[in-house]
Amino acid sequence: MDSTVPSPSTPKWNVDRPFLTGRFHQETKSASGVAESKGFSMEIFGPGVDKPIGCYHAAIQELIVIDDLLSALVGIEGRYISIRRVQGKDDSANFQVDASMDLALQESAKRIFPLCESYLLINQFVESRSQFKSGLVNHAFAAALRTLLLDYQAMVAQLEHQFRLGKLSVQGLWFYCQPMMGSMQALSILIKKASAGNFIGSAVLNLLQSQAKAMAGDHVVRSLLEKMSQCANQAYLGILERWVYEGVIDDPYGEFFIAENKSLQKESLTQDYDTKYWQQRYSLKDDIPSFLANAAETILTTGKYLNVMRECGHSIQVHVAENLKLTTVGSNHRYLECIKAAYDFASGELLNLIKEKYDLMGKLRSIKHYLLLDQGDFLVHFMDIAREQLMKKPDEISVEKLQSLLDLALRSTAAVADPFHEDLTCCVERTTLLKRLSTLKDLQMSQIVSSSSDLEEPVSITGLETFSLSFKVRWPLSLVISRKALTKYQLIFRFLFHCKHVNRQLCAAWQLHQGLRRLDMQGIAISVSSLLCRNMLKFINSLLHYLTFEAALLGWRLVRVLEPNWHVMHNRLQTAKSIDEVIQYHDFFLEKCLRECLLLSPVLLKKLEKMKSICLQYAAAAQWLITYSNDTSKTDSPVADRYKKLKLRTRSQKVASENATVVESILKFEREFSSELRSLGPILSSSSRAEPYLTHLAQWLLGVGRD
Repeated sequence: MDSTVPSPSTPKWNVDRPFLTGRFHQETKSASGVAESKGFSMEIFGPGVDKPIGCYHAAIQELIVIDDLLSALVGIEGRYISIRRVQGKDDSANFQVDASMDLALQESAKRIFPLCESYLLINQFVESRSQFKSGLVNHAFAAALRTLLLDYQAMVAQLEHQFRLGKLSVQGLWFYCQPMMGSMQALSILIKKASAGNFIGSAVLNLLQSQAKAMAGDHVVRSLLEKMSQCANQAYLGILERWVYEGVIDDPYGEFFIAENKSLQKESLTQDYDTKYWQQRYSLKDDIPSFLANAAETILTTGKYLNVMRECGHSIQVHVAENLKLTTVGSNHRYLECIKAAYDFASGELLNLIKEKYDLMGKLRSIKHYLLLDQGDFLVHFMDIAREQLMKKPDEISVEKLQSLLDLALRSTAAVADPFHEDLTCCVERTTLLKRLSTLKDLQMSQIVSSSSDLEEPVSITGLETFSLSFKVRWPLSLVISRKALTKYQLIFRFLFHCKHVNRQLCAAWQLHQGLRRLDMQGIAISVSSLLCRNMLKFINSLLHYLTFEAALLGWRLVRVLEPNWHVMHNRLQTAKSIDEVIQYHDFFLEKCLRECLLLSPVLLKKLEKMKSICLQYAAAAQWLITYSNDTSKTDSPVADRYKKLKLRTRSQKVASENATVVESILKFEREFSSELRSLGPILSSSSRAEPYLTHLAQWLLGVGRD
């Protein structure tokens, strides 16, 4: 029993007054008949002994011995039969006879003494295990033993009646005691083991089961032990019945094999990344009854499901017929049938509740729209209006202003039709994506970063590298979409968001080049830059198309990550039969997406981040290609008029020198980009042996270099 579980104390008078507890026979008596102490050892024989029994005739001795044996059978000392208890061991007692007794009578008496000792032991066990602290199972076991002792005492009373009629001899007494001998000795052996190990709860049930199996050769004893086991089971099955039918642990003495950790609250699912609520709020102990061992996990899960529904305010109770209750079924197989029926009911009810009332699939689709960029129109609008904030350092960004801009973007696009769009929130991290990944120890990283320098933070990071979206998830959906699951969604979003940012910057540079081409303003710098810009765009577009839900580029068939994995998860969730399967399929989806998005491959991710950084530096330096004329238009004019006022730096010899510098800078970017792209090839090739999906990514990304 759990020592932390409080239990009522046994009244002191129940211990101090042995005549109220049946321990009067254990009092030590003096020769005058007055008790000298309350110990259990006897150094002399009973009171009123004038002379040894050997002084009497053999026939008289037999009558005296029968009278003493009838007393000994119910644990009371006679005139010439005494109880000697081993000092320091309350469960060890033996009977002794006067040495002057006839030898034949001594042997006859000693054959009956094991039955007397078994009665003493069983009676003492019944008294000690009837205390509150012993637990419900011991209470039920003690009650069954008390019923058996009543039958035993009735037998002794009948024998005494025969003795008073003069119809009982020592041999007759032995004959009538034999049927009870085997049963009482088997119970005494069992009780010694239970007392030595101070067994309670499941340990008592397991001991009863094992002892019954060990007595397979004795049908009578085995039947008795099985009956005792069934009686002891009733108390335990009462606790089990409330758990599997109501989801309540009614276990006042800590005997049940399911433990509840009340310190873990359901609110932690949305706050703590490492929360163990679903796994550790209710957990299995080590001492599980052997007849329930195979169904332990099912029992645990059934109660957990019912408990979730109760915490949602739904009072759901398994409807069960009277003849199918656990406390009334007969065999172990019926236990399993009842438990399976309760599990199926609880599982189906909770799954319907989460799917129908709380719209799990709708919530997941909404998260897919926003955090996996399934619908990116709101994001384009948001990046336009929030650009000023996102260009700041993380510490300087106003999250409240970002949130208001996000709400404006949602209301201004098709996202306003999403019933969950108001649950979308924004946040700003303090570290880069690679650094954040390294702090999550539970992620199975396929490669270890070689040194701490690989994780050094850039000199300056902005909101564009640290911005993320989050989602408000309430109970019970937080069981599936926990803080850990949301964190994984955010990691994918941050990677996609930054790729989108790089793509936008390169697109702006490409539009600049196209404007110069329309004005027929060709030059070496523009030609080199235009080619580099196209290659960079193709690289980032290939990466985005591989990752996201977008259509294939130029008619090429792409192996994409998020969309196929989403459809696999969606189909599995439709056929899931329990909330545990839902959690498993959802976690598997996120793990697979993280892996195939390269977020669990630090070497590859670091290489891609380096290439994105080169692309951003190039996009920022593209303005070097052109310069605005000093004369700016005072009136509105088309875009073409604006580009006509741009002048190439090749107008003069000085400008030609500057143009050569620009060309050299562009070529430097081109060399860095090409070098990184070439070094990416061996990494993808070696990794693709273990991760086949990288083969398709390599074909696309390395195709940029060949162009």
